[in-house]
Parts: sequence; C-alpha cells; structure tokens
Amino acid sequence: MTASSPLLEQFGHIDIYLFDQLLRGRLTPAQRVLDAGCGTGRNLVYLLREGFEVWATDRDARAVAEVRALAASLGRPLAEDRLAVAPVERLPFADAAFGAVLSSAVLHFARDHAHFDAMVDEMWRVLAPGGLLFARLASSIGLEGRAAPLGDGRFRLPDGSDRYLVDEARLMTATSSLGARLLDPLKTTVVQGQRCMTTWVLERPTRV
Repeated sequence: MTASSPLLEQFGHIDIYLFDQLLRGRLTPAQRVLDAGCGTGRNLVYLLREGFEVWATDRDARAVAEVRALAASLGRPLAEDRLAVAPVERLPFADAAFGAVLSSAVLHFARDHAHFDAMVDEMWRVLAPGGLLFARLASSIGLEGRAAPLGDGRFRLPDGSDRYLVDEARLMTATSSLGARLLDPLKTTVVQGQRCMTTWVLERPTRV
C-alpha cells in the first residue's frame, strides 16, 4: 500500500480492531466519541472525515496540537473545547458525556494497579449508559512466563520494553466491577513471542 492509497486516505492508520467495530455498526455519527490518549490521531481520520462528533485528549500537548492540525487539514476543524491536554485519569468532561470512549495502546502505560484502575474508572465515568468502551492494551495473555515481573503489575517484555500488563482474570474482574457487558470475547494478538495485545470491548448498561 502506497501513501496515495484511497483506503489509507479514508481510514488513516486505524487500529484494525477498531475498524472491526465500525464494520459492525457499533460506532455511528450519532454518538459523541472521545479518544482518550489520542496520540497523533491515527484512529480519528475516518471519524473526522465522516462527520463524527469527535473529542480527544492526550497528556502530551504536542500530540493534541497534531490532532488539531489533522482535523483542520481534513476540513473538520475541532472547537477548542473538544481538545484537551489531560491525562486519562483526569478527564475534563462531565459524567456520561460520550456515547463511545476509545483507548488504543494507552492503558499499558499505567504506573501500577491503582493508576490502571483510575484510568478505567475515569473513562467509565464519562461514558453514557448504552455507550461503548473500546480498549486495546498490552497483556500477558499468551506471553505467560516470558515477561519478567517488575512489581505492581509492570513487566519487562521480551522485546525489552517495560509495560503494565493485564491478564484475563484482571480484565474479567474489572468488567464485573464496572457492571459492564462484555461485547466481544477477549481477543489477543501474539507478536512472535515478543508482546501481546488484547482487545477489550465493553458496553455500559442502560440500567443499573
């Protein structure tokens, strides 16, 4: 695929598992969508092009500036209040403000168990009943015995990086604690024994 590919222009470098959610109609322009930890906006190109109501945050001001420039370049400039320099655990938005919250390759940068829980709880706080939480994060699923524990949920991976890793039990316990519905079975990609990435997709019930 070349840089001039129509598919690349339309979708950008979207996470393939987020693309799957789009194909199944779980993300629609009728929703307010928050990309929590947006980076440079790799998952926002299609959403912006199609007129989704997009909000985005990142703790890095340079990343937020890049998303602002990206939106402008696509002819979909974002109002100032739709972009914020903020960590995931302190989102500057009201409760139940969004129909979908995206977290792509963010949660594995947690400092420890408490930080992971704080990020998840904060994203859940701003998610409306009936809303979708999409998370893609590093895990130990399929990597058992290959990552060296550093303490409090962090590990050194075979590829040399340090990450906070979840396992199936932790994700299922978190799902239950949130009162969430697991929309898909946990899906994990093993990258040649070096790292593993798991997709965690939840729906917030409309009734408690």
